[in-house]
Amino acid sequence: MAVDLVAALLVVGLAAYAVLGGADFGAGFWDLTAGGARRGARVRGLVKRSMGPVWEANHVWLIFVLVIFWTGFPEAFGTVMSTLYVPLFGAAVGIILRGAAFAVRGEAATIGEARLLGGVFALSSVLVPFFLGATVGAIASGQVPAPPGGGDPIESWTNATSLYIGVLAVGTGAYLAAVFMAADAVRAGLPDLVEAFRARALGAAVVVGALAIGGLFVLHEDARALYDGLTSGAGLAVVIGSVLAGGVTVALVWRRRFDLARFSSALAVGAIIIGLAVAESPYLLPGVLTLDDAAADNATLVVLLVGMAIGALFLVPSLILLYRLTLRGTLDSEFQPIAGTEPEAERKEGR
Repeated sequence: MAVDLVAALLVVGLAAYAVLGGADFGAGFWDLTAGGARRGARVRGLVKRSMGPVWEANHVWLIFVLVIFWTGFPEAFGTVMSTLYVPLFGAAVGIILRGAAFAVRGEAATIGEARLLGGVFALSSVLVPFFLGATVGAIASGQVPAPPGGGDPIESWTNATSLYIGVLAVGTGAYLAAVFMAADAVRAGLPDLVEAFRARALGAAVVVGALAIGGLFVLHEDARALYDGLTSGAGLAVVIGSVLAGGVTVALVWRRRFDLARFSSALAVGAIIIGLAVAESPYLLPGVLTLDDAAADNATLVVLLVGMAIGALFLVPSLILLYRLTLRGTLDSEFQPIAGTEPEAERKEGR
């Protein structure tokens, strides 16, 4: 019973990070692809405005997942880290650089510094979800061996399934961010950006849908056990639910019902994580280590669950309050376009 509860918490944490962290990274994707200084100024301004109140809180879920994983399933955690340290290190460096660049680029002393920091933020926003998705893909496709041995540090995450899920992670993040920021643009009274992100949301939905269909062929050839789990039984039911939620999102975005589309898009992406977990059950490391075999002793699991319950008494109300205030617009800052450089940097340059 304790093992199942801890595993459920792990899946919930992964799904929450895929949605909230994914949307956060997706905003950086639109920053990267916004265009030149003049054409992309308003898009970048909305990215900064939307991310400002929540970007740090969104990554609480990554810490939550890591604590659950290394405490509840220490042997599996150890072999994952010893096998997939290359993409995980890349993701960690990217998260640090991205956060630092986002926080300080408004204090850049020169235009060149501001552009460099903006580039670091935007590029990291693409590389981090790719590395994290490739890590998930490596685990899901059975590339991590049984403890205590480590697998190949390069081939383990450069197979077709890992690369596919890495690309899918980037795409779903961009899709979520476009839906979320269309709603933010409505609240900010910016009709041009409402239409810009509505178009991006619809386009991203088409791309992600095509990736999902094409991915079935990848999984069939490269990860047959995962393919079978996703196309039968409970795994198939979850996949169908994700597809239906995605369809509802497209309809809502088309009709400009962005507030409701936030929730349906989150459901569509979260269901992908749940589907992967269901398809792999009862394994934690597919084909080599089940949940029961990977779990820590019962006393450790009970203490972990109690600790998480106590922490939730403080964390969950705080997050709910933060997101409610954000959705109401209480924490909104003044909208300012970012024309390739922050206004402060321009002033320091005497422009």
